[in-house]
Amino acid sequence: MNWKLQSLPYSVDLETLKVLRLLPEAHRALAELKGVAQSIPRQDILINTLAIQEAKDSSEVENIVTTHDEIYKASMGIESVTSSQAKEVQNYIVAMKTGFAIVAKNHFLSINHIKQIQQILENNNAGFRKVPGTTLKNNKTDEVVYTPPPKP
Repeated sequence: MNWKLQSLPYSVDLETLKVLRLLPEAHRALAELKGVAQSIPRQDILINTLAIQEAKDSSEVENIVTTHDEIYKASMGIESVTSSQAKEVQNYIVAMKTGFAIVAKNHFLSINHIKQIQQILENNNAGFRKVPGTTLKNNKTDEVVYTPPPKP
C-alpha cells in the first residue's frame, strides 16, 4: 500500500458534527489531567515519562528496540551499562525536547533549527540527505509503503 501525502489544508471538513459532539468530553479529560498534573510536585517527571515513551515507541518503528531501564541508565550517563539502542533513543528524547524549546521560544521552525535538531538526533553534522529516494518498505514483502515527497 503506497501512501500519498495530501496538500494542506485538507479538503475534508474536520469539524464534523461527531467531532464537535466529542469536544466537551475531550475538554473535560484535559481539565482533569491538568488538575492531576498540578498535584504532582515535579511535573517534569510526568512530561519526561511521556517523552521517553514516545521516543521508545517511535524508535521501535526503525527497529531500534530497548527497555525503559536502559533508557533511564542512558539518561544518567552510565556508559558501561548502556546499549547503543538506548543511546539512540536518548538522542531522540533530547532532540524532541530541543525542538519543543525552539518552537516555544521562536514560534516557528527554520531550516537551521531542523538541522540543529537533526544533529542532536543523529549525533553528527550530516545535514540533509543529498540523495533522493529514501523509502519505507515492508520487511516481509519488500513492498514500498511510503515514499517521501521530492525536494521542492
